[in-house]
Amino acid sequence: MKRIITALLMMASTMGLSAQEGIWSGELDIQGMKLPLVFNFDADGCTLDSPSQGVKGIKAEKSYTPEGKLKVVIPMIGAAYEGVMVMNVISGTYMQNGISLPLTLKPGAPKVNRPQTPVGPFPYKTEEVTFRNGDYTFHGTLSLPESYGEQTPVVLLVTGSGQQDRDETLLDHKPFAVIADALARQGIASLRYDDRGFNDPSVAFFNFTTHNFKQDAAAGVDFLHSRFKKVGVIGHSEGGTIALMLAAEGKADFVVSLAGMAVSGKETLLWQNRVSLESMGIPQSELEQYMEVVTRVFDKAVEGRLNTADIAFVPESIQPVVQQAMQQLSSPYMQHILTVDVRSLLSSIKCPVLALNGKKDQQVQCQANLEAIDKGLVNSKHQVVALENLNHLFQHCQTGSIIEYQQIEETFAPEALQQIITWLKAL
Repeated sequence: MKRIITALLMMASTMGLSAQEGIWSGELDIQGMKLPLVFNFDADGCTLDSPSQGVKGIKAEKSYTPEGKLKVVIPMIGAAYEGVMVMNVISGTYMQNGISLPLTLKPGAPKVNRPQTPVGPFPYKTEEVTFRNGDYTFHGTLSLPESYGEQTPVVLLVTGSGQQDRDETLLDHKPFAVIADALARQGIASLRYDDRGFNDPSVAFFNFTTHNFKQDAAAGVDFLHSRFKKVGVIGHSEGGTIALMLAAEGKADFVVSLAGMAVSGKETLLWQNRVSLESMGIPQSELEQYMEVVTRVFDKAVEGRLNTADIAFVPESIQPVVQQAMQQLSSPYMQHILTVDVRSLLSSIKCPVLALNGKKDQQVQCQANLEAIDKGLVNSKHQVVALENLNHLFQHCQTGSIIEYQQIEETFAPEALQQIITWLKAL
């Protein structure tokens, strides 16, 4: 009888797991940091999403043991999950890179709330507009305050790195929509636009460079000059760098750099690598060895002499990370961004500049970049502000880690918005 009961229990457990198709989610606790994972189960298998990393649809293999244990293998990232049904949850262990962490899955996807995303009706007008640069047509939204005219100040919003839409949408956040809405309510017009080739899979975006994106933004400025007398640029991250470039060329009447990179791309990428490895708890000796190798790899990439033989001597423990860095450096975009350095251009800027950075930014180093901007703008009326407890997206945060972006409800800190508006209205 005991054997029969045990067999029935095993069968019930297996049937329960098999029946639980659909979306299941849980959180990994990585040194106090929460990383949500979403498993999409269906009759044919499974895919994995990592919302905080903006990754969806990683293919996985699903199976069940005779004892009723669920097994999920994710070959692409060298990870696996094993769990058993306990009441209405799947309790188990997530394994990757030799690390095992408890992970409990519950039915449904994690819910996100974005309270700052603007919802109409709005007390201002919007127009859908287009402008061109060479072979590319850009689609955008022009937000226009009531009773606007050619004397109304207007800004072009320029996104950060990567192909993005006009709202700079990231992990359900829409920071440019939030900024445009706040500006319009204060009498300031704005144009935000989709990056070149957006939603066109035939466009190889990483074949373009920061120089190409600067030309796109310049075309947007020219379009605005056809309707407004005073045109400025607000750029975020790489967009902040582009804003400074346009100012140096005399194309902008004023500029706001939001976490813009002023030091070189090489310095920025090296710093990002160091911060990332430190957050992973890599031993200092191994970290310094890795940084030495990556510096050498970056130098050779700039010289156009990069090849796989350059990492043949790298210790096996850090080979995968270095190989990944080399793969990224194969694109024209990455090879070019290493050489970008606007410090030599800053003295050419005559127009007013506001530069904001969050002190907890882990993508563009706050102090180094603000100091470079402050030191270089010798011929410009300018203001540099380091904002407490804000990350690269200007969210209030705990650590500044990229993983936090999706988990934070706030899209753009009110004090940062107020800094921008106060400065613009005082021009």
